[in-house]
Amino acid sequence: MSEAETVRIPFGARTLPGLFCRPEAARFACCLAHGAGAGMTHPFMEAVAAGLATRGGASLRFQFPFMDAGSRRPDQPAVATAAVRAAVETLAALAPGLPLFAGGKSFGGRMTAVAQAADPLPAIRGLVFLGFPLHPAGKPGTSRAAPLAAIEIPMLFLQGTRDALAQPDLLAGVVAPLAPRATLVQIPDADHGFHVPRRSGQSDAAVLARALDALADWAALGGTGWSVVSAETNTIVKRH
Repeated sequence: MSEAETVRIPFGARTLPGLFCRPEAARFACCLAHGAGAGMTHPFMEAVAAGLATRGGASLRFQFPFMDAGSRRPDQPAVATAAVRAAVETLAALAPGLPLFAGGKSFGGRMTAVAQAADPLPAIRGLVFLGFPLHPAGKPGTSRAAPLAAIEIPMLFLQGTRDALAQPDLLAGVVAPLAPRATLVQIPDADHGFHVPRRSGQSDAAVLARALDALADWAALGGTGWSVVSAETNTIVKRH
């Protein structure tokens, strides 16, 4: 893959660190926000960026202010969404002419959704959620899904069926009314970190590759024209 370039993202009177990667044959670009427990250099985020690059995807990873400050307490939504907006603006400047998407892992994806619902992110064609945190572990609910109804651009949910932060039937019930602009791709046996048990006969790398294949195909269609017709077999129909 192309080497990641260190960039600084203007954020008020300061800047936030970012990592920008653009392969030579880039077809789209994605702003990737990290989760609540690990930053932009976490192996998962590194693997996502590397995987996208081999599939024609440029990416901008960035640190939320709390992570940049070394804190373990995630930023309040107003701060986190402002950081998302700043990163999206930076990506637009770094990748002119490419279709732009935004989202990220868990908390990062959720904050991107909150930002989009409050005020559409400029030039963003669709949102990507790598493990949407629908509810806290052990406390099923759908209140965190409220912003999704206000989002009018395509959304892609890549979700493991063993995700403790998103009970499969609850998430499916949230996504269904949002069709056709929302697509749910369920990854059998994967947990919130896209890890699969050995008994599944799969590897973590293969599972992530499957998820990124779906993301790249979806982005190539501009986030439109998809319908999941079987949650059990994960059969996907592409409608042009």
